[in-house]
Amino acid sequence: MEIRQLRYFVCAIEQGSMGKAARELGVVTSALSQQISRLESELSTRLLLRTAAGVAPTDAGIAFFRQAQLALRNIDEAARAAQQARLSGHVSVGLAPTTAAVLGLPLILAMRERYPDVRLHLVESLSGHLAAMLNARQLDLAILFNDEAGRKWSVMPLLEENLYVIAARGFKDFPRRKTVRLAGLAGLPLAMPTHMHGLRGVLASAMRRQARGPEVAMEIDSLAMLMDAVAAGLAATIQPGAAITRMAGRDLVMARISDPGLVRRNLLASLSDDELSPAGLAVRVALRDVVRGLVESGQWIGARSLHES
Repeated sequence: MEIRQLRYFVCAIEQGSMGKAARELGVVTSALSQQISRLESELSTRLLLRTAAGVAPTDAGIAFFRQAQLALRNIDEAARAAQQARLSGHVSVGLAPTTAAVLGLPLILAMRERYPDVRLHLVESLSGHLAAMLNARQLDLAILFNDEAGRKWSVMPLLEENLYVIAARGFKDFPRRKTVRLAGLAGLPLAMPTHMHGLRGVLASAMRRQARGPEVAMEIDSLAMLMDAVAAGLAATIQPGAAITRMAGRDLVMARISDPGLVRRNLLASLSDDELSPAGLAVRVALRDVVRGLVESGQWIGARSLHES
């Protein structure tokens, strides 16, 4: 016995006609009639009398109708209770500085709308630090750039980001084209984070394969300070497009690095599903939805989604 069969039967009695009930329910009359016939077969009794004027309940149909109405009211109340229940709890999420620049505020707004009683704790730090915090159970979720240390984590591919060389307009030796290879940046002075940053590891591996490439002139482990140095014309940098999210009003130029495979892969890592609280599971879904929206709307520059819909 299915809930829809109860709804079909009750509606047929209330409307007094199969045709009217079908229109009320938004189904074809034949489907409605078929479901009620299956219900009668399962109960081994006739519930409706079909006449030229419409339908009328049998004695068994009247008795069943009253109980079916009660059952449907209870089902509707149960659904309302579930929908109105407010999820609560505390969830900590770790984001690298470039990720936080584009994702942080949209995630906060989405959580306030969906789950106002969940207390969200956002941590902005280098990806290496975030991995250590996740291992120490100091974070519930984090967006990381590799999963080498995450054997106990639940890990899902989230997105890939193109990398760009970025500098102040007029910076000496900046490439004139919109795309460039690393080899074409030979001698270009860069401001970059240290090797604790996942991006630096990606670039170090790629630069080892080059005869000559850009040179790291200064190391800065703060995205805000690094981008200030770039905007001041002290050096160029190589970053994903998200790095310029907070740079509105700065006169910067950028060119996409087109070396094959030179992208930053973002992974959503979390404690295992068994360890995550219901609030943590809800935040993970919300985070994926927000990321998808930012990518599809073009607000996450140079990113393409990797996770399934």
